[in-house]
Amino acid sequence: VRERSGVLSLVEAGVVRPSDEAMSARLGLMYTRISELLHAHSPHAVAVENVFFARNSASALKLGQARGAVLAACGVHGAQVFGYEPTRVKKSLVGAGRAEKSQVSFRVGQLLGVRPDWAEDAGDALALAVCHLNHSRFLAAVAAGQNGATRL
Repeated sequence: VRERSGVLSLVEAGVVRPSDEAMSARLGLMYTRISELLHAHSPHAVAVENVFFARNSASALKLGQARGAVLAACGVHGAQVFGYEPTRVKKSLVGAGRAEKSQVSFRVGQLLGVRPDWAEDAGDALALAVCHLNHSRFLAAVAAGQNGATRL
């Protein structure tokens, strides 16, 4: 997602779907694909979902490993990484921290001016990007207000 003069636009959306190979090969594919995207688009920042604790510890471990591959690619490419809780992303876009994925995707589509025909995981990633851009604008506005404030 890109922002220019306060207008958001879709740059690219997709999903990396590793095959049923060994975990090391799947993580290697994720690292490689993310590295290619970082090289192609040179983003100023990357937003990722913070790790959450799931009921299924095996699933949580696999998600953590996948996140590690993404963070490693970002580190190698020098991309600054920002993490957000899923509930914060949903609340910032839809107004409810427990919003359904379809609601979040619909809102992201509205904000980007496109029809949300992407995979659910791509919608989640786009929501993270939009949340980060909104958060960054807010912090910039606060900083500008503090720098322009008169001290008594």
